[in-house]
Amino acid sequence: MAASNPKHTKSKPARNAVKPALPEGTAYGDRADVMRLADDIAQRRNLDAEWVRSTLSKARMLPSVVRAITPPAVGTPKNWALYRSRFVEPIRIRAGVKFWLANQETLARAEAQTGVPASIIVGIIGVETIYGQQLGNYRVIDALTTLALDFPDAHPRKTDRQAYFLSELEAYLSLTQRTGTDPTALRGSYAGAMGWPQFMPSSWVKYGIDFDNDSRVDLFHSQADVIGSVANYFQAFKWKPGMPTHYPVQFEVARLDMPTLMAPDILPTFTPAAMQEKGVILPAAALSHPGPLALVELQNGADAPTYVAGTENFYAITRYNWSSYYAMVVIDLGQAVAQALQAQTGVPK
Repeated sequence: MAASNPKHTKSKPARNAVKPALPEGTAYGDRADVMRLADDIAQRRNLDAEWVRSTLSKARMLPSVVRAITPPAVGTPKNWALYRSRFVEPIRIRAGVKFWLANQETLARAEAQTGVPASIIVGIIGVETIYGQQLGNYRVIDALTTLALDFPDAHPRKTDRQAYFLSELEAYLSLTQRTGTDPTALRGSYAGAMGWPQFMPSSWVKYGIDFDNDSRVDLFHSQADVIGSVANYFQAFKWKPGMPTHYPVQFEVARLDMPTLMAPDILPTFTPAAMQEKGVILPAAALSHPGPLALVELQNGADAPTYVAGTENFYAITRYNWSSYYAMVVIDLGQAVAQALQAQTGVPK
């Protein structure tokens, strides 16, 4: 996740009651390069060198993490309809309704304070972990150390991605040392994301907030902290209250300038008038939109792509996960949960 100035909070150790056996893999031990890295991290982060050395020596190199981070073969077609079907489905919708009912007041408070709709918060948590059901089984220390030391050479962005995971390893060690948490105890995704919202360590520090007012931040067990932290994340990335996320579009084929429209990718760049000049037919609401728009393409395999005009709020969702497919499925899941909740309770959301 991207970064900005965080709200200062006092974090608390995240408790994880389930502690399965250590994953398979070779312990890094006292390898010379590992000990040098430990000393460098300790110096940069003002941590106890022996503690960092001991922690990294216990980390295990996981080939499964290397495989998971390696991109799929070039040419694999994207399919929005298939991708959507994996997330906007009955299990997540039912779990989302249950989560919303259990946290109505907290979701309303988060929306009132930040302007981030409850449906977006609910959509994020549902896509990430099915409301806490799938938090990840990798030890965070193993995942981050593997990606910091043994990032795959085959990755096209190895240099900057490896540097990113090294910085996240440093942030994780700093966080766990400061909060008195056992760094070998926490589990998350193969990339080191943690808790119900799957925050990377740096995002936990920057955007995690104490929304239940117990003087600690717990993204594993406090649903209030999870809700407040997701809302805080989007507020930090300039979520605009009341602004739609996207508009439907049609095309005037004779004037359509697709290369120009697609050049900025998902970054909102065009005024509604400029988009129209390039062959996009917008609904009335979009014509009066106050900010820039982006033409967002969602490929459907061999079928025709789906297109929408994304706003700055659509772009804000992609700062959580840099994918237009991800942003749209968050929106659609949140709306599906809201509709199911209304059908169940009769109260519009």
